[in-house]
Amino acid sequence: MTSDESRPSGPRSPEQRKHEALEWLARDNDVWVATADATGEPCLVPLAFWWDGESVWLSTRDSNPTGRNLATSGRVRLSFGHTRNVVLIHGTARMLTREELRPEVGDAFAAKDGWDPRKDHPSYVWFQVVPDVLQAWTSVPEMSGRTLMREGKWLV
Repeated sequence: MTSDESRPSGPRSPEQRKHEALEWLARDNDVWVATADATGEPCLVPLAFWWDGESVWLSTRDSNPTGRNLATSGRVRLSFGHTRNVVLIHGTARMLTREELRPEVGDAFAAKDGWDPRKDHPSYVWFQVVPDVLQAWTSVPEMSGRTLMREGKWLV
């Protein structure tokens, strides 16, 4: 759903939220990525991503704040959508170099986004984000029950 007019009149079921969240992960190209450094300084950037069915794959330079923060702490929040229809993932990231990345992951990422970080600047690295918590809601009536995954396990 992309507009207020297409929103249901009441809260969606957890099953419907999960279904729509998975559709979003499969079709969207960009995600807001929130990280923080060791002092707590926040960083929020949009990045291209690919969802493999279990993990979100990101690529960014290891020298920029997001790359440094992900490599140091591994803690990340990902936000898909907008404030009135959001999928929020709290996850754990692990860094992979170009050499460590499985070719099929890089190929799928490039096919989805039309950009291949492997052919860009050598400072690009990859991050596999494993969801710990996934939440989905549209507005106040859906705040209750918005958590669909906890500790990496689907609740629905």
